[in-house]
Amino acid sequence: MREWWRRLAEAGLAHPTWPVGVGGRGLGSSRARIVTEELGRAGVVAPPTGHLAAGLAAPTILAHGTPEQIDRYVGPIARGEVAWCQLFSEPGSGSDLASVATRAVRDGDEWVVTGQKVWNSAADLSQLGMLIARTDLDAPKHRGITYLLVDMDQPGVEVRPLRQMNGQSAFCEVFLTEARVRGDAVLGEVNDGWRVAQTTLAAERGSLSGRAAPGLVQALSGPKGDLDRTVGEVIDRAGRARRSRIPAGAVPARTMFELAREHGVSGDPVTRQQLGRYYSQTRVDAWTGRRIAAARGRLTGADGSLAKLATSRICQLSRDLSFSIVGAAAMLDGGDAPLEGELHRVGLASPGNRLGGGTDEIQRNVIGERGLGLPREPSADRDVPYRELRVGTQRPDAG
Repeated sequence: MREWWRRLAEAGLAHPTWPVGVGGRGLGSSRARIVTEELGRAGVVAPPTGHLAAGLAAPTILAHGTPEQIDRYVGPIARGEVAWCQLFSEPGSGSDLASVATRAVRDGDEWVVTGQKVWNSAADLSQLGMLIARTDLDAPKHRGITYLLVDMDQPGVEVRPLRQMNGQSAFCEVFLTEARVRGDAVLGEVNDGWRVAQTTLAAERGSLSGRAAPGLVQALSGPKGDLDRTVGEVIDRAGRARRSRIPAGAVPARTMFELAREHGVSGDPVTRQQLGRYYSQTRVDAWTGRRIAAARGRLTGADGSLAKLATSRICQLSRDLSFSIVGAAAMLDGGDAPLEGELHRVGLASPGNRLGGGTDEIQRNVIGERGLGLPREPSADRDVPYRELRVGTQRPDAG
């Protein structure tokens, strides 16, 4: 895998829209899509994603990083050498992300970081993290944040996987206790991290609605992933996984039809109406995604939020319709359950799609303000120094 990903990067085919020299060819999105489709047609292992590295970290670094930072961080992503996680949300700072309390204090040429982050996808598999931390208590909450690139493999970083109600552990909580960040790992300017974070959040909204090209075999970047496995091992594993009838967070429409036939409800007029509605929604969602991709962010001004909101809606419809089709059997797990338990696990995970990457409510705010030009939602604390606020876990009603 290491050799395959290195060859892709050197040929500029890892991520074709990226600059030459760091895994790309500087292509436009339409030509880059042709490259990806050809790789998928060949059935090869996909270019490395590094979990959140290619989708979030690289676009942010390319937009705000120095030439030295781009060389240092983006090249290894293209070669599959590292995986990245996102260290934004905190127990008291979710939708009100600008109220983050994790502190970063300068110590010579380094920053010392102390605090807690939560809902950090694949933090236990990552070597680097995108971190926002409070660096100025006397500035208003949006203007006292700095964006840091932190090494996850150090004594001051403790990662604890979180068990979800579907039995999986896709997320973690991260405790930072005087963790060290080198001075040249600040992305953008000190105390200007909120502006930099907007690039990451916009990329996140778009990525949560994206779909991998058909035919590509997915693999995990980094030393805790598939970097040192053979290509044959990865392809064999993918072949076994293809037996899954729910490859993503929602039941495919054709599989939903099969479920209805298998459970004897395909002739029920109400169920048929719901199936038609579901099929229509999935098709519209796919077309919306294509329009957004073709427009390259110029469709509404809030394209990522539009796509993310549509995706979370499909996941909820998938859960409700599939559970109504199979009835009480939806409560089963394991070999005796519908789709060998896949339906149960995906259904229980579906509420997370309304939260991860920004709640549905936040997405509607973004669409209203940026897409429709509506007035900003009132905020009484926007210009108040952070140290005077009682936010997050500091609020009197937080307990």
